[in-house]
Amino acid sequence: MTDAAEKIPVLAIAGPTATGKTGLAVALAKRFDAEVLSFDSMQLYKGMDVATAKPTPEEMDGVPHHMIDCVDPSETFSVAKYKAAADAIIDDIRARGKQVIMVGGTGLYLDAVLQNIELLDIGDNTEVRAALQKECDEQGLPVLYERLKTIDPEYAEKVDPNNASRVIRALEVYTLTGYTMSYQIARSRETPSRYRPLIIGLTAKDRNYLYARIGRRVDQMVEQGLLDEAAELLEHAPGETAAQAIGIKEVLPYLRGEETLSACLDQLKTATRRYAKRQLTWFRREPDITWIFIDECGSPDAVAAEAERIVLASGLFGDR
Repeated sequence: MTDAAEKIPVLAIAGPTATGKTGLAVALAKRFDAEVLSFDSMQLYKGMDVATAKPTPEEMDGVPHHMIDCVDPSETFSVAKYKAAADAIIDDIRARGKQVIMVGGTGLYLDAVLQNIELLDIGDNTEVRAALQKECDEQGLPVLYERLKTIDPEYAEKVDPNNASRVIRALEVYTLTGYTMSYQIARSRETPSRYRPLIIGLTAKDRNYLYARIGRRVDQMVEQGLLDEAAELLEHAPGETAAQAIGIKEVLPYLRGEETLSACLDQLKTATRRYAKRQLTWFRREPDITWIFIDECGSPDAVAAEAERIVLASGLFGDR
């Protein structure tokens, strides 16, 4: 499927955390008779509703959402697994006559689908992974991250240096195959994508505006039960991928009696701001993204109106 007219149209809503991506996706899904496919690497996990800002049934407002709340917190979930699942879901949505809107903030997941990145799915090699995990526990994650920077500086620049699962996975893949993640990504792009995407990015011109939204979101997360959620994960899935999510790992010292709640929440706000900066860095490398500045629009309705105008002007979904 190489002809542009035959490719599957996909609208993607991308950008940093706390910019209103979910609300915009729902509004556009109602306007264009679409279903939503998440590309958030942490909203996949069950039991992490508050920490990952997972959309509530009220926020979904009757719009079907996919790849949310579907993986046990004790499991790991690779990019290759996500791509295979997402491709199948898109086929199913289209077979039912609906349009597809992807929404999230995990750039690698989005690229894997829209750019047809076929990463080697080597499974989990228990011996190699256990050795890397032991090294991480004994010497610290920065030691492994520095090794990744030496082996694969391009991928290391993109990955969160605090994401132990992603750093260990990249080293595991290299150990088992001799190929870096960057090499795999570049080679996989030789096969044309079957999708015709339109990517809309949400951000703020005033960085302080975005940071204020992040601060308010953290405060709301606590009110909504973040501490209870983290305690549950600490009991049932300590040290697993999901328990390393931003929003969970920062409050664990408080639950263990090692730090004050105020200090942990300050750390969570700092970590979330840093994560938002990394997300922006990733998406700004995308040459074909159309940005909407939420602070200039002033309201979710104005953002939705601008996004609708962009979609209609593109002809992505025809003239509906």
